[in-house]
Amino acid sequence: MKKKIFKYFPHPVFHYKVENHVKHNEELSNYIYDLQSKDTKGLRKSNINGWHSPDFNLKDKDGTAYKFLVALQPYIMDVFSSYGWVYNPQKVFFSGMWAIINKKGSFNTEHIHPNSNLSAAYYVKAPDNCGEFKVSNPHAISRDKFPERDNPTELNRLIAKHKVEEGDLLIFPSYLPHSVLPNESEEDRIVVSFNLWIGR
Repeated sequence: MKKKIFKYFPHPVFHYKVENHVKHNEELSNYIYDLQSKDTKGLRKSNINGWHSPDFNLKDKDGTAYKFLVALQPYIMDVFSSYGWVYNPQKVFFSGMWAIINKKGSFNTEHIHPNSNLSAAYYVKAPDNCGEFKVSNPHAISRDKFPERDNPTELNRLIAKHKVEEGDLLIFPSYLPHSVLPNESEEDRIVVSFNLWIGR
């Protein structure tokens, strides 16, 4: 039997290992823990028991956050290239960058990032068993009406998990439902996330 399978409309998660991530992580850790010391309560978003920072100050061009954002530009440009999108820096806007510290037992519920085109997660601290990054099938009908599976395959997958490591950068479409599994380690799990949207 001859067969072709056309896999239309994929939902990519781009994975990079950021250059000089050890240096970036040292600077980001200091920056993030300093933010936490000034605002111990943090924000409540998708985080359960974890600490969610306020938005980073991206206007300070000498600050840690802005310098890190500049260092990420080649990876963002590569994502645009992979999509076949035109990259015009004057039309690419960052609508927030923040950090989440998950201690043991903390996790993040499933969510999306509305009013954005791309979202990202960068791992500053990621000890073993700190909580995998999980994505879910965005097609609601597939999630609710899927037949019983005989064998897990790429075509019937409802979720995917990614074990994260320090220096990993994940960039994905903002509509993709994602969550973080509980941190089972004794150390902090620190992630920096951001959104961007593309002007017309």
